[in-house]
Amino acid sequence: MMDLLKHGRGRLVAAPLAAALALGLFVSAKANAGDIILTETGSSLAYPLFTVWVSQYIKTHPGIRITTASTGSGVGIARGVSGAVNIGMSDAYMSDTQVRQHPGILNVPMAISALTVNYNLPGLNGVNLKLDGPVLAGIYSGNIRAWDDRAIAALNPGVRLPHHAIVPIRRAEGSGDTFVFTQYLTFSTPAWENSVGFGTSPVWPANPARLQATGNEGLLKAIQRIPYSITYLGVSYHAMVAGSRLGTALLKSYSGQFLLPTPQTIAAGAASLSPRTPADERLTLVNAPGANAYPLINYEYAIVSTRQANPTAADALRKFLLWATAPDETNEKYLQDAHFISLPAHIWVLSHDQIEKIR
Repeated sequence: MMDLLKHGRGRLVAAPLAAALALGLFVSAKANAGDIILTETGSSLAYPLFTVWVSQYIKTHPGIRITTASTGSGVGIARGVSGAVNIGMSDAYMSDTQVRQHPGILNVPMAISALTVNYNLPGLNGVNLKLDGPVLAGIYSGNIRAWDDRAIAALNPGVRLPHHAIVPIRRAEGSGDTFVFTQYLTFSTPAWENSVGFGTSPVWPANPARLQATGNEGLLKAIQRIPYSITYLGVSYHAMVAGSRLGTALLKSYSGQFLLPTPQTIAAGAASLSPRTPADERLTLVNAPGANAYPLINYEYAIVSTRQANPTAADALRKFLLWATAPDETNEKYLQDAHFISLPAHIWVLSHDQIEKIR
């Protein structure tokens, strides 16, 4: 993985959280009578960061308890919209149709993250293969079936690719990571745009070689287990990918560069598109134009209702979200440890203004 998102830290999350992360469920502490309990579920990409936020927040905010779970962005949106949880975390923003159907639901960016494309290619995991949107679309559609296909070889001259079937793995459930990944395929590959498009649960092309797994945790376990496989993973799982010695692809950007997700390339992509962010903050950052702009980046959204059950819960929720997005050195460290980057100043203002609407 070499310099991929190098921050001088070798661990994704603090040791006390490791067991909870493995289970995909984190409960801040045992609730006492009179405690205010906030609930969160959704994005498995955001889950490592959210558990750090929660574990730190409750240290200085007695009487607040927060439960958080890794269930996928589709669940995060659905439960945030229904009011089943206070916060539904999602890598994807709500569609225009969903917004019209559910007035009063906010899409609040909390941070900026990215996806990596990873592979388990015996003998070549130490090589950063070059891949682009059309090749990945071909792999997931079944039109590119072998690692030494001429389309992959053309991007990687001099690399001895094996003549072995590719095993593409995708998310089984509704996923914001799938939303981001299929946007990249859509924006770069007309054939994919015209047949599949993008979404949290797209209708994937029939491909007998393709497998599926639930959550980033499931994808990681599957690719570790299956030689010659390929998948897309949230960059918050970087340390686990590096520890497993899996390969990470250089992805072709809108401007034609092959890039890894580093703090610099993620920030370059965000800087290119974030000025276009509207007041409701629903905007894709995928395949941004400009030099050094990594193509698979996204806002991490909190899907929350402006109308909470009572003023006390609303006040607690508002304060937590403002704390988590605060542009200070302490929060910057939490973001860096999970390989996220903070919101640009003008986007933080938009998020702040949205959070203040919660009552």
